[in-house]
Amino acid sequence: MQGGVQLSLRIGPVPLPAPRELLDALVHAKVEDGSGGTQSGFEMTFELPARSPLRTLFLLTGGGSLPLMRVVFVVTINGGAHSIIDGVTTNVEMQPGQGGVSRLVVKGKDLTALMDIIEIPGLPFPAMPPSARILLVLAKYAAFGVIPMVIPSILDIPPLPVQQIPQQRGSDYAYLKKLANEAGYVFYLEPGPSPGTSKAYWGPEIRVGEPQPALTTNMDSHSNVEQLSFTFDKERKKIPIVFFQEPNSKAPIGLPIPDVTPLNPPLGLVPPLPPKIEKLDATAHLAAPQALMAGLAFAGQNSDSVFGRGTLDVARYGRLLKSRQLVGVRGAGLPFDGLYFVKTVTHEIERGSYKQGFTLARNGLVSTLPSVPT
Repeated sequence: MQGGVQLSLRIGPVPLPAPRELLDALVHAKVEDGSGGTQSGFEMTFELPARSPLRTLFLLTGGGSLPLMRVVFVVTINGGAHSIIDGVTTNVEMQPGQGGVSRLVVKGKDLTALMDIIEIPGLPFPAMPPSARILLVLAKYAAFGVIPMVIPSILDIPPLPVQQIPQQRGSDYAYLKKLANEAGYVFYLEPGPSPGTSKAYWGPEIRVGEPQPALTTNMDSHSNVEQLSFTFDKERKKIPIVFFQEPNSKAPIGLPIPDVTPLNPPLGLVPPLPPKIEKLDATAHLAAPQALMAGLAFAGQNSDSVFGRGTLDVARYGRLLKSRQLVGVRGAGLPFDGLYFVKTVTHEIERGSYKQGFTLARNGLVSTLPSVPT
């Protein structure tokens, strides 16, 4: 592949390097990597002759007749190897072709697909805070290389068994997402650091750290993106008001919750004014810490008002753009230059071509920094 970018594929119940025949038949690969809102997934397109045994193999594994088929994509760029997906096949499609060669499209999701298969209703967790419950759920997937990274919330308090015994409802994935939403957190799997392992992150969405090299547009030979556009939507930003009950009079007391925290600092200097106000009336029946967490969760999920979308060529950018991290933008004009949070990244890989589509977000116009790293 051009520009010193090489794709390798590991496949099988225990991921092993794919044979040359399989790599030669691969004509297109697509990987979608989000920031925790949805499951990450992949799609592989093969061109195979009618009697190829690979067609039968993928049909059997995609239909569940054989043990799970894991797929690991590893991209090597400038001497560094990066896992971009570690998942399992979930669906197989056949597309007719010409000359006896047809297309086989294999689709799948990351390892959260395994967590979403079996439901265990009513599983009790006596005297266990949310962080302990999460670690216990994730321990079942250690054999698949899942390494938990759990950050307890301020409400990480074990309930008294005489008052309440928490019980799991739904699948493991649904339960982990439910606990994350209640704490204002995110949950996702991040492949790596080595092929065959994944980090299971349950914690706050972190918008601090060293930014990735800037996405540059409208700067002639310095431009490293193919397309980049922005929208400003002040209706998307909402400030919640949570309500507490005064103990004696039972009168509701409203408290606005800001969306700025140490882990989510303002990336835009000028937020939309006035933002929309959302009254969270249901918090009046909650304890004060729980009402506060509900407000912080709502504020974090509705804090962005500036959104970017674009595509880039990996060889020209010189590295992989990664989701769930910061990145700089320059050349887009005063309102839109500065730092952004990368919400999603889509990898589009073909022979001789590697492109990425991406979406960006931040909470206001005009950069808070005079310049961004290049």
